[in-house]
Amino acid sequence: MSVKEAISGHPRGAIPLAPEGWPFLIPTLLLVIAAIVLCWWIAAGILGLLLVFMLNFFRDPERQLPEGEGLFVCPADGKVVRVNESESGLRVDIFMNVFDVHVNRAPMSGEITNIQYTPGQFVNASFDSASENNERNRFEMQTDDGSKIAFTQIAGLVARRIVSYTTVGTHVKIGQRVGMIRFGSRVDCEIPAGYELCVALGDRVVSGETIIARKVDV
Repeated sequence: MSVKEAISGHPRGAIPLAPEGWPFLIPTLLLVIAAIVLCWWIAAGILGLLLVFMLNFFRDPERQLPEGEGLFVCPADGKVVRVNESESGLRVDIFMNVFDVHVNRAPMSGEITNIQYTPGQFVNASFDSASENNERNRFEMQTDDGSKIAFTQIAGLVARRIVSYTTVGTHVKIGQRVGMIRFGSRVDCEIPAGYELCVALGDRVVSGETIIARKVDV
């Protein structure tokens, strides 16, 4: 495995797609070809649209990481649906629709100190109740600058599979791929006191590029 692949979180080929997509893409492509050979044009059209949708869903483009110290970068593509500021820190929740990139990235460099999987429901991930009731996977990190942060992958109405690329005790780089959620979901971010918020409710954010918060004493 190359250095680039190690930082990315999983081996990558020439096509920028998440590895989890191939078990869906290859059978669908074969069905499209079979439908064309048999002249089943309606079926071929429907399957072709499904293939295009899945290619879009499983895309995994490279991202240009921002430069600077003490940055908490966005772990997921999507829309900011909740922002809470308190004395204990910040809470920022990001909703991913089925058209967003669903590969999630580490918001800071540091060690994964805990991963807690919780089974649950599959209600609409845009609802606040999804944070407490849905199937979810919570990552806790000790960052290189000494902060303790957490972010949680949450399954949604259609999403039925949370995938993790890393394990407890692993040191990850900021922007490194750490997992994905299939077919619509959300990621909740927990940021300690001492950081200033850099996004607002309703903002569209990009995984690995958008700065969610910045440490104020850096």
